[in-house]
Amino acid sequence: MPELPEVETVVQTLKPRLIKETITAMKILFPKMVKTDSSVFQTKPIGQTIQDIHRKGKFIIFELDTDVLIFHLRMEGKFFIKKDEPFDKHEHLVLYLSSGRTLRYHDFRKFGTAHLLPIETYQEVSPLNQVGPEPKDTNLHQYYVRIKDSKRPIKAILLDQTKMSGLGNIYVDETLFQARIHPERKAVDLKEKEVVNIVLAAREVLAKAVALGGTTIRSYTSSLGVHGRFQNELKVHTKAGEPCPVCGTPIIKIKVTGRGTYVCPKCQK
Repeated sequence: MPELPEVETVVQTLKPRLIKETITAMKILFPKMVKTDSSVFQTKPIGQTIQDIHRKGKFIIFELDTDVLIFHLRMEGKFFIKKDEPFDKHEHLVLYLSSGRTLRYHDFRKFGTAHLLPIETYQEVSPLNQVGPEPKDTNLHQYYVRIKDSKRPIKAILLDQTKMSGLGNIYVDETLFQARIHPERKAVDLKEKEVVNIVLAAREVLAKAVALGGTTIRSYTSSLGVHGRFQNELKVHTKAGEPCPVCGTPIIKIKVTGRGTYVCPKCQK
């Protein structure tokens, strides 16, 4: 699943290739992925130029002249730039560009979403108005105050994008291992110092993952064949049965709120 570092890699890969391209036509092959008015979505971007590409949390934002296209890749969404190649059955949305190329959204599982919103107000409405700050922008004390009364497991809270955005399953496991916190501990039982350490660990883990281009794992690869290298740095995620890099105890895999979770039972009591 693409998480914040992978999404950042996609943005940085697409940006130099698409800025100043004008959208000349659009084809929607899977209408259910479009979450705003589909007729407006398909017609209003035509003639507009891509001025910038950036992200908020895991959302990719294409800034046009007067509107924005917002995509969420969900489990397996990818972008590819092609020219005359035949369509793949898993390509669900196509932007035709002034250079003669096409930008194609590919999603084997069809979970990805797309919105078209006015550029003046898109940050004030769904889906972006519910996205919390990233770890690097999170106020440590305020975050503790927001979660300190919750009886949910800390892993579930870290996956909650409304409180702090950007962490998915891989990076929550790595963050909690680095902070030496068990993922099933309830937030209400954590001291402020422990919560602070979690956010600081998240900042470090994400910064390193972004620098290495994210994690290429299972079915996820970035657009244009870019592969992340952070999978070589994983300490616990996918490491069940392997020795903990700190204490040597075998890593175990458990379920936390339905998610496969990797833990060192000694370091994360």
